[in-house]
Amino acid sequence: MTPSRETPSLLSADHVLHTITEDLAHRFAGVFSPETVERYVFESYTALGRTARITSHLPSLTERFARERLTALAQSKGQAPHDVPEVLLVCVQNAGRSQMAAALLDHHAQGRVHVRSAGSSPSDAVHPHALEIMSEMGIDLSSAFPKPLTDDVVRAADVVITMGCGDACPIYPGKRYEDWVIPDPADGSLEEARGVRDEIDSRVRRLLEEIDRNPAIGR
Repeated sequence: MTPSRETPSLLSADHVLHTITEDLAHRFAGVFSPETVERYVFESYTALGRTARITSHLPSLTERFARERLTALAQSKGQAPHDVPEVLLVCVQNAGRSQMAAALLDHHAQGRVHVRSAGSSPSDAVHPHALEIMSEMGIDLSSAFPKPLTDDVVRAADVVITMGCGDACPIYPGKRYEDWVIPDPADGSLEEARGVRDEIDSRVRRLLEEIDRNPAIGR
């Protein structure tokens, strides 16, 4: 029987993943058991590996993704500081709209909110249009990478913004949900992508103003 696409990569990266597990287990000591941390690390590696084009980057991306998920899980369980509102931005591929929205919100908020992004069906890389038009605003997306939508980040969010991903995002009480009808910048020209970016920027600014006016969000 031919082995699955993930199996050889997983076996070859086993030592690195165990090192990541040890580091994160130390970071989350007293919050999660080493077994829970290990499960999240290996699950995160497998999830990212389904779309990765360059597997040499997978271990470092896995550490970031697993750390983000564990932090979100700890927040949702009240076991980690939750000092500012958590905003989750979701689109289909997490390669354009949600990446730009997350970067713009983080840029304008200057620490007043914490931002995450995800995709209901993530791509293998951030779209070149998004990289270029965000760089025009002085915002570097070169270290960003598409991430699958997971239940832990939804549970940790106070505000969930969806863009074109339908009902893929689970609904939990006590959260604010919005759906922004915005075209995918990958579907048009670079100039059209700039228009999408500017529309997202306007919506992000309005969202931040509303969050600032409502101190109950995330507190």
